[in-house]
Parts: sequence; structure tokens; C-alpha cells
Amino acid sequence: MVVLGLGVMIGSGIFSLSGKKAATVAGPAVIISFVVAAIVCLLAAMCYAELSSTIPVSGSAYTFSYVTFGETWAWLVGWALVLELVTAAAIVARVWGAYLLATLDGFGIGIPAALAEFAGPEAKVNLVAPALLLLLTFMVVTGTKLSARVLTIVVSAKVAVILLVVVVGATHVKAENYKPFIPPAKAAPAEASPTLLGWILDLSFGPFGTMGIFTAASAIVFAFIGFDLIATASEDARNPRKTVPQGMLLGLGAVTVLYLAMAIVLVGLRPYAQLGGDAPVSEAMASVGVDWAANVVNLGALLALMTVIMVVLIAQSRVLFNMGRDGLLPRGLGRVSRVYSSPARAATAAGAAAIALTLYPKVLELEELLVIGSLFCFAFCAVGVLTLRRTEPNLERGFRVPMVPVVPLLSLAATIWLMLNLATSTWIKFAIWMTLGLAIYGFYGRWHSRLANEDEWDFDTADTDPGSGGLRVIRNENIGPNGKPRGRHMRH
Repeated sequence: MVVLGLGVMIGSGIFSLSGKKAATVAGPAVIISFVVAAIVCLLAAMCYAELSSTIPVSGSAYTFSYVTFGETWAWLVGWALVLELVTAAAIVARVWGAYLLATLDGFGIGIPAALAEFAGPEAKVNLVAPALLLLLTFMVVTGTKLSARVLTIVVSAKVAVILLVVVVGATHVKAENYKPFIPPAKAAPAEASPTLLGWILDLSFGPFGTMGIFTAASAIVFAFIGFDLIATASEDARNPRKTVPQGMLLGLGAVTVLYLAMAIVLVGLRPYAQLGGDAPVSEAMASVGVDWAANVVNLGALLALMTVIMVVLIAQSRVLFNMGRDGLLPRGLGRVSRVYSSPARAATAAGAAAIALTLYPKVLELEELLVIGSLFCFAFCAVGVLTLRRTEPNLERGFRVPMVPVVPLLSLAATIWLMLNLATSTWIKFAIWMTLGLAIYGFYGRWHSRLANEDEWDFDTADTDPGSGGLRVIRNENIGPNGKPRGRHMRH
């Protein structure tokens, strides 16, 4: 589980986002931004850990919300998860194209300009990212899995690349690159979208300065996305009540140490204004004359980003599978392929959505949409811990959040604070997405759900997930604490 978490978290967040946020938003103080994002994610991870140890079923925050709050709220959380994962796959695929160009260039393999323009991360017509997604989707659809041995090798390679940057880069760090540590705040460009906090207070928060640290932290949460995806593997774990929480917390702790070390060295390699390239880490290594290390970084990034995309697609297919199994999406998504023994239809839908989005020329500008979807789920998990502690205090919990209700409330407050530091344009896009989701639920989901049709639903074996052992009632008694009958749709 620790390896799975590292396999998802070590990706474009550190290989691309760190340098760009240093160059455009926070300066050398991006190091503090990483600390802030890590604290927020640690608080959220503890809430995720308790819920995953209490409800050890695939689906992550969607399943937690279904059991805790009911169908409507679960739909909203699941819809936000879909946004998070589809956006993640599309963005990382574009970043992979940038490192592909850098890798080929580093080894002296020239690419005709006519072809290179179709591989850049900001290309109007990008052909590399859709091709990569098509290949990985095919692998997921046909039941290809990252075995523990393969994943361990890949993660070891990614960790080795980060340690290489830290060790080799530390010998080329210049103290003057850390000055000024917090660059003076600048006025926001006239065309820039203000943060929601700035809009509420009628203030203009530009890049850099103290507020730049929090603005960067809101986006840098992207680098830590992945610990929550460990919960989607609950049904594949031997002892999920213990191993899933341990994997989340240990993996998040390990990646935080690696990120901070790499951020400190990266900022010290060259002036922060020069860290905004397509491949910031390898470019920084090349700028100090360590070309061989830059080539290693590029190769490591290619491998790292590819595994991230594959795990994200698998997680996305599991979320769609669970939503289809509950009837909130077409039932076909909730079936396991008899040929490949995988949720092939859900995987196909996940891949198709990611391919469609990565064709959008400005998809890299949607990274905050991924973050707001994640933070939305973080908030529900924090409230979910408090709710279950009150309504079901005797449920078996493999992990318990310490200092309840203080820690969940801190998690909720920190999550809301970061959400307030996201751009208003991001909030508008998120509101449109959620409105669309509510419309789909209102016209389709609520009428076709298992909960609404539990007496007529066909509980056949093809409609269940083999990993969960089929559908089981969550408790023996038929009446819940609110005096209403318990639905047969609830999973143990």
C-alpha cells in the first residue's frame, strides 16, 4: 500500500508544478507552500484513514459518503472525484509529452519541428498525449495490472531519481538563489482571475508576497493527490482495516520528506524566475552543467508519469464502476467483463473522457479544477468522521483519528482556506460541473439507482465486484437509528 501511494503521488506535481509555481506565484517560498499543502493533506489523510478502515470497500470518498450521508451527497462527491481523476489523467499525459521531447533532445535524437509541435504540453493539437492515453486505456480495459513487483521497481526508480537530484543538485546550490525568500507582492494582472477570498474581501491578491504562498499551496495539493486513491484498492488488500490506513499515512509522510528536499534543492539551483519551463527539474540540472543527471531525470519522469496515469485510470474506472453498480450511472458501467475479468466498460469510459479532455489546448490551465475536486472530497471526509462517530460509535475501526473533534475540524478549516485561495474562474467552472452533475442525477440517477429500485434490482453475480464478495447488507437489523428501514443496497 505504501508503494502504491508513492507510485501515484510521485509524478508531475514535483517534476513540473514545483518549478512553475516558484517562477510565477511564490518564488523560493514555494518551499513553505509545500509544507502548508503537506499539513492540509496529512489532516485529510487521517480522516480518510479512519473512514477506509471503517468502510473497507473500493470507491474511496464516494463510498464513504454513500454510507455516511446517503445517495444524493454521495453522487456529488463521486461527481467531484470524476472531475479530479479525468483532469489528472489529461494533464499528466500532456506533461509526459514535454519530458518525452526533453529526453529525446538530451540523447541527441532530433525531431522535425513539424512533429515536435504536436507533442508540446501547450500545443494546440497534441497527438502524443491522446496516443499515450489510448495505449494505457487499452491496458486497463484488458485487465492489465501493475503487479507489486513491477510497481516496486518503478517506485524505486522514481525515488532514486529524486535522491539523485537532491544529492547531485545540493553540490551546485547557490545561496543567492534563495533571496528574496518571499518576493515582494506584485499587482495582479488586469486579465487575471482573482481568488475567491480576494473577491469576497474586495481585495486584489497578485503573485508573490505572503498570499502567494497560500495561492501556490492551493495548487501544490495536486502534488500530493494519490494518497486518497489507495482507498480504491481496499477490496484487493488482505487486511484493509489496517493496511490501507498505514499505506496512506506512511506513504504521505515519505513523499513529504522527498518533496521538501527536492524543492529546497531545485530553488537553489537557479533563480526562481527561470524555473517555469516545460521540464523544470531536468532544465535546472542542465543549467548547472550536469547534463547526464538531466537525462536520468527525464527518463525517470517518463516512467513516473506513465505509472501515475495508469493508476489514475484504474482508480477512475473503480469509481465509475461503483457508481454504475449503485445505479447512479448506467448499469453497464457496474459490470465486470467476462472476457477480461475487469470493469472494462468503466475503464473505457474513463479513458475516453481523459482523451477528450487532453485534446483541449489549454488543459494545463485546468489544474486547479483537479485540486478543487480533491479538496471538496477532503471536506466531506472530515465531516464524515464526525458524523459516523456520533451516529455509529460502536463500528469497528482499524484506525481512529486522534483528538476528535479537533483534528477533523482543523482538516475542514484548512481545506476551506485553500479552496478560498483558488481563482474565481475555477469556482465558476466547478459550479458549472456540479450543476451538470445535479442535472444528470435529477433526470437519471435518482430514478435508476439501486436505492430507489431495491425491490426490483437484479442481484446477479455479473452485477457485483468479485473483489467484494458480492453485495451484503451492512448490518443484521432492519431498522436504522433514524427509525427508517435500512436499504439492501448497503455494502458491508
